[in-house]
Amino acid sequence: MSDWQQPGESPAVAFGRIISLAIFEETLHNEFIEKYSQKYRERCCVMGEIRNVYYPQNEMNTVLLPVATGCPYNQCAFCSMYKDEIYQEVPIQEIEQELMNGDPYTERIFLTGADPLAVGYDRMFRILKLIAKYFPYCGCVAAYASVRSLKRYCVEELESLHREGLRLLYVGFETGDDEVLTFMKKGNTAEEAVQQGRKLAEANLMFNAIIMYGIAGKGKSVRNAKLTAKMLNQLNPRKIITMNLTVFQGTELAHLVEKQEFVEAGVREKRDEIKVLIENLDVGKKVEFDTTHATNLVKLQGWLPEQREEFIEKLEDLDGYKNKRKNNKMEADHNF
Repeated sequence: MSDWQQPGESPAVAFGRIISLAIFEETLHNEFIEKYSQKYRERCCVMGEIRNVYYPQNEMNTVLLPVATGCPYNQCAFCSMYKDEIYQEVPIQEIEQELMNGDPYTERIFLTGADPLAVGYDRMFRILKLIAKYFPYCGCVAAYASVRSLKRYCVEELESLHREGLRLLYVGFETGDDEVLTFMKKGNTAEEAVQQGRKLAEANLMFNAIIMYGIAGKGKSVRNAKLTAKMLNQLNPRKIITMNLTVFQGTELAHLVEKQEFVEAGVREKRDEIKVLIENLDVGKKVEFDTTHATNLVKLQGWLPEQREEFIEKLEDLDGYKNKRKNNKMEADHNF
């Protein structure tokens, strides 16, 4: 056992623990990687070529299991996460070796990679079988997923994966506006997103819907919020997670900004977009709403529709709506 591992930890478990202590914005930057990656590669070839590890903040304390490196699509205009990485699937033998060295009492696993379901049904089935073999107490396997990869699966295959332990997906829907989806090169339409969400619901496979405000650009936020709400209202998400569009250097979107072909929405417009989204959300059931990701302009976490007015009031307070209403009322009372 290396000095950077705790008793009973496999290299991947130790690496995941170190990551959890070091990050806040779900990204491993090169400065941190340099400190630990060499030691990690000496002990575990599974993640030897991974430069960046990304996972949802809710999975910060979850055991990480590498399934693939890089992104099989890697064309989204706004994304910088895997631009310099070649997509590769981790060999099954290496996945099994990692599981053999893990803690059999592990209760939750997150499969790492931009889109683990892109490996296909047969391979994912084998991975879940191995997890069940070596981690018999694991009650939840979670992973990122895309609309594109979900299109490869039928309902029966998703039901099968659910039975084998795949219990939660984080799906990057981003927006319900087809014009924006095309501009950002997401590779799917809003209707296709709805179809895949319904497929997941039919398979009883829970998913969190990740959406992005500001993605439509200046002057288009209200339209984007309404169309995104329309899409979400046709889905059955466990949770709605928002992210704020960030323009990262070196992305296609950054070049579009430089050429003034995309103009970012301002802070006020983005907050208005969140407000309009909340006003228009009606998924037909109680749903968790979460804007606590590090990129967000405001932190809201709770349940809709129960806390709709509370969230709206908080957003209005930030933009001075409440004081404006109060001043208008005082002026009206005075004139009366």
